[in-house]
Amino acid sequence: MNKFKYYFILLITTVSLFSCSKDDAPAEITPPRDYAVQYATDLTDIEEYLKTYYITVVNHAGFQDDQDVTFTKIATGGTQPSIYSYLKSPTYPKLLSRPVKLHDITYTLYYLVLREGTGISPTNTDGILTSYKGDYLSRQKVAEVETLTATFFEESKSPQQFFNLTTTITGWGETFPEFKTGTYSSNADGTVSYNDFGAGVMFIPSGLGYYNLGSNSIPAYAPLIFSFKLFEINRLDSDGDGIKNFQEDINGDGYVYDYRNTANYPTTPTTTPDDTDKDGIPNFLDTDDDGDGVSTKTEITNANGVLIPFEAIPACNGNTTDPARIKRHLVKCN
Repeated sequence: MNKFKYYFILLITTVSLFSCSKDDAPAEITPPRDYAVQYATDLTDIEEYLKTYYITVVNHAGFQDDQDVTFTKIATGGTQPSIYSYLKSPTYPKLLSRPVKLHDITYTLYYLVLREGTGISPTNTDGILTSYKGDYLSRQKVAEVETLTATFFEESKSPQQFFNLTTTITGWGETFPEFKTGTYSSNADGTVSYNDFGAGVMFIPSGLGYYNLGSNSIPAYAPLIFSFKLFEINRLDSDGDGIKNFQEDINGDGYVYDYRNTANYPTTPTTTPDDTDKDGIPNFLDTDDDGDGVSTKTEITNANGVLIPFEAIPACNGNTTDPARIKRHLVKCN
């Protein structure tokens, strides 16, 4: 009797397991859209937004709302200047764009400069302290009329932590190096006042954002709009070789890339300016930048085991300091 009950329970359990497996079969996965096709749609939406909305900017130096920006749709017959009207303006606000090569296509990344900033610029591999407000663009039908709508999804007014630009969406890393920090001071109540910081708005195609994955309340394939203020920079050393990432930007343009990422770079560029030994590893991720078999960290450590600051490493003539050195990076003297 006990044996019969055992086999009966085993049979019921087995049937249940197979039943669950069948009912819970994974849904069919839809392949991502073609990047070039989706980008054409995104660019149309972004440029329509730029041409049909105007901005209002708060100038309130020393206060939290300084350089806050509001977007409003231009009513039929309205005379407000569109965002697009500031394209290449000689004064601020100024709408600019830069080409971003990714996925074997060249994106146009628009960004609006409200204020450039007075301090220093990050590279696309630094940490940044920034406040921001994010919206996404989508097409919505109301009474059979399709309209382009911006939907709010997130805001951070008082940032408490740095964002590593190597782990944010690509659009952030491609925009922030175009801006500079400002100054700041501590207040008696423990708050911080920021002044003269860089402030702007970036208009990001989905291929430089979350693309087919989306994020939380952001739908897939949504172009993004971020207004932001750049407060401070944290210089990072990704490979731990004692030389900061920004010092491994050989051509000094503010951007370094890892072309080993074949998802982003299906075709390797013919020139890789930030890779001294041309081994395919960019200097900011290469622990042996000159490819001589000796780690960079070892080569810049003195007899007492203390790292020599980048700026103090002697040039090859042995008696002067040359921060640029050869191609702005460590190369052994012959």
